[in-house]
Amino acid sequence: MLVYLTLTVAVIGIAMLIKKRELNRGYVDNICIHRGMTRQDMVNIIAISAIFLGLFLVSALRVNVGNDYSNLVEYMHLVFSRTKYYAPMVPTEVGFNAVSYAIYYLCGFENFILVFAVFAFFTLFFFLRGMWEQSECFFLSFMMYILLGYYFQSFSTVRYYLVLGMALYSIKYVVRNDWPRFVIVILLGALFHKSLLVLLVLYPLARLPWKRWMYGVGALFCLSTLFLHDFYLNEILLRLYPTYKETSYLTDTKIGYVSIIRCLAVLILSLWVLRGRYKENNTYRFFFHCNILAIVLYVFGSFIPLTDRIGHYLMITHVLFVPAFIMNIKDDKKKKLMKAALIVACILYFALYMWRDASRDGVRILPYQTILFHDMPLTLSERGFY
Repeated sequence: MLVYLTLTVAVIGIAMLIKKRELNRGYVDNICIHRGMTRQDMVNIIAISAIFLGLFLVSALRVNVGNDYSNLVEYMHLVFSRTKYYAPMVPTEVGFNAVSYAIYYLCGFENFILVFAVFAFFTLFFFLRGMWEQSECFFLSFMMYILLGYYFQSFSTVRYYLVLGMALYSIKYVVRNDWPRFVIVILLGALFHKSLLVLLVLYPLARLPWKRWMYGVGALFCLSTLFLHDFYLNEILLRLYPTYKETSYLTDTKIGYVSIIRCLAVLILSLWVLRGRYKENNTYRFFFHCNILAIVLYVFGSFIPLTDRIGHYLMITHVLFVPAFIMNIKDDKKKKLMKAALIVACILYFALYMWRDASRDGVRILPYQTILFHDMPLTLSERGFY
């Protein structure tokens, strides 16, 4: 816990030093406008490098921390050894398997620490690059990323949070209508977690300028889930995602009340601040529609196995949308009050997450262990189970 608290305070404190032009317009499409490097530019480079290094080291040096850490070590072993257990026991996607095999082969031994380090590097890269390029207030976006648990949860579900970072990064292509690059990012991400494919439908849908008849059709579909959820689950979802058949995931369904409250708060505040102006801005409209889709998913889609996996793809837009509409508040006093309220809410969420969830089964990011002081427990294969 002390490691996490120290890291959190340090990186958020460093992030306060970062100041950049709105939407980083001095670096559109990664082409620096030749205006000369200022003192603030140098501060930004040093600060973002320090943040990345701190987050990367804590993530890369961990051992047996996270819900799927030991499972992934087993899968990597089976992939590398090509045992007869490979087919039935390795549910991971081809991208994860290929990267793991390549690293093991190049190292000459089962170097799972390096595999997790590589995934930590690219997960951080996509999240930080996505926020840096797209956020209207990098500090608020980064603070939400840390305190809402996105960074720490990446310890627990490694593959999923890699592609969640890719989803955040891909948003810039959606709002620019650069669909070829968006599709390429999504297809590459699907090699590591195929749930990302759902964004080929959801993000373009959120990008559309919704008409009244579309709201009507959506309302009818939502009502139909109350009577036809078995049909939607068995005849559509399980046909698309057959690996969930006859698993505990089908019974592990619940209504995400915390997520619903969070989405409703974002909805109310965005309507209060923007007052319909989101319809005139393609980016804000996309964020607004993603939030609506998340509410619909959590209220009417609770029968879907692991609803959060889809919901987080929609809710990750909050780290960009909330700072955006806060920065749109004209009254400086109200803007400061809203920033303070956001910071307090995130701190309370972080405290609750660390106290209630961090050490429970399914998360297990506590206690923190590092390769500097701990060894990985023996795997099943090393104990002679196969």
